[in-house]
Amino acid sequence: MNAVGDVVAARTVHLTRESLVRYAGASGDFNPIHYRDDIAAEVGLPGVLAHGMLTMGLAVETIVPWLGDAGRILDYGVRFKNPVVVDPESGADLTVTATVGAIDDGSARIDLTVTSAETTVLVKAQVRVALA
Repeated sequence: MNAVGDVVAARTVHLTRESLVRYAGASGDFNPIHYRDDIAAEVGLPGVLAHGMLTMGLAVETIVPWLGDAGRILDYGVRFKNPVVVDPESGADLTVTATVGAIDDGSARIDLTVTSAETTVLVKAQVRVALA
């Protein structure tokens, strides 16, 4: 097992508007703030936003190769701090770093650092995992 403070996984995922449309189809979340610039602007947003659940899913998926089995995830929670704005031309990069935050009897807390455009997206992003 790794020690507290060890980085166990990291990756950057590139999101495009096509990614958002595909996620909308899979999730059924067709809120127009996720694909229409005019609606996003109308409600005061800085642009089209990635779905919150897409952001959460991509973040936690980062640790699955390290775990070897997604069934070892016992609990997962986050707080949303900033949206992921997906530019129509350049998209957006979501960067995730997973660090061991604590180790207890039979489980560990993995802390996720999630950023986009050098801005923190999720805070208190913590995953409780069963130790092998």
